[in-house]
Amino acid sequence: MEKTLQVLNLLEHDGVVRRYAIGGAMGATFYVEPVLTFDLDIFVILPQTAHGLLTLGPLYEALRTRGYTEEGECVNIEGVPVQFLPAYNELLVEALAEARETLYEQTPTRVLRAEHLAAIAVQTGRDKDRQRLRLLREQAPLDNDYLTGVLARHGLEARWEEWTT
Repeated sequence: MEKTLQVLNLLEHDGVVRRYAIGGAMGATFYVEPVLTFDLDIFVILPQTAHGLLTLGPLYEALRTRGYTEEGECVNIEGVPVQFLPAYNELLVEALAEARETLYEQTPTRVLRAEHLAAIAVQTGRDKDRQRLRLLREQAPLDNDYLTGVLARHGLEARWEEWTT
């Protein structure tokens, strides 16, 4: 995975993506015991086109140019299936802005804060997100004041209460 992160850092350096951070199940493993996951979810802020549209096209083209191939909804980068997820709402934009800098082995990367991973799980609402939320609540060092603010800013308090009581 280290080589995959090096490629992602290069894409950011080259301006193909403006910012990226690890999320999803792999992001959660930075805070809780590892869980089985098929791919690496990478949340991205993309450069806008001249017309203000966001498109993954230039990102996929840059990866193809570097010899990486698409496999379904993922791109295989150095043997790791990577799914790119644009920051399509304010919660994800905030999560990317607040992502924590860390090292994976010797490679710098960013991972979404545990509080944002929890809020995204609540917002997304799938069964596997409920399971991820349970793990985060049990094992991750959540800053409850910060989490309360995130939930309030994004209108997720009612669903949080529904899921956690």
